[in-house]
Amino acid sequence: MPRLRGLVQLGRLNNLEVVKEVDFGYYLDGADLGEILLPHASTEQLLTVGEQIDVFLYKDSEDRLIATTKLPLAQVGDVTYLTVKAVTQIGAFLDWGLEKDLLVPFAEQASNMIEGQQYLVVLYVDVSNRIVASSKLDKRLDREPAFYKPHQQVNIVVCDHTDIGYKAAINGLHWGVLYRNEVFKELRVGYKTKAYINRVRDDGKIDLLLEKPGYSSNDELSNKIIKFLKQNKGHSHVSDKSSPEIITRLFGVSKKKFKQAIGNLLKQGAIRIDNDGIHLD
Repeated sequence: MPRLRGLVQLGRLNNLEVVKEVDFGYYLDGADLGEILLPHASTEQLLTVGEQIDVFLYKDSEDRLIATTKLPLAQVGDVTYLTVKAVTQIGAFLDWGLEKDLLVPFAEQASNMIEGQQYLVVLYVDVSNRIVASSKLDKRLDREPAFYKPHQQVNIVVCDHTDIGYKAAINGLHWGVLYRNEVFKELRVGYKTKAYINRVRDDGKIDLLLEKPGYSSNDELSNKIIKFLKQNKGHSHVSDKSSPEIITRLFGVSKKKFKQAIGNLLKQGAIRIDNDGIHLD
């Protein structure tokens, strides 16, 4: 989970300075939010005034801003699976690893949540300045324009299978698409990974790639091929003449990318290709 410096944000991990010690804990410099209590019960560390510490900020059962060194299972802006601990008259409460459970109001449930079940949700701060979650991802994503550059690296969570590929949440803010003919492994819903912006279309839709565009993405594949050869006594029957299905099963890439990587390794003198396949040189 990323650490934020400078700007202090509710529902995120922040790096704050200890300004005072009291009998029941420490007060931290929360900048515009004022001094924020870190109770002794919320940390196992012994701290000194002036020390910087990473803390997560949330609100306790009495709606007071509180700090903890315990890491939650998700932060504001994250899309992830969480488990329902209880369903009450005001909504469902999710286990997110802190003393106070995370509320999903009924109005933010795509379907009625059931105790003990897991749901894919996004965390956000509502108009009442509460940290809450929603399983209505379509309602919560794409609420602001997307300003991404081609080839920019982003964090994604796979949220659905579609006829053309996979629907993924980008940085917890926007929807993007991974096309099936450009993905060479099966992705499960909830899978988190790095991806790259291929393009932002005129209609605002975003196309994604799992591999960084260009030849630089071949570096990792080349290393994978060399490692495979070393594990198999320097020889592989799989070569640029093998079927696309075999190449995809072994290396998780298209035959085109495999041939590019093989070509680069040949130019480097790292391998040679004979009638019986590829050899380490």
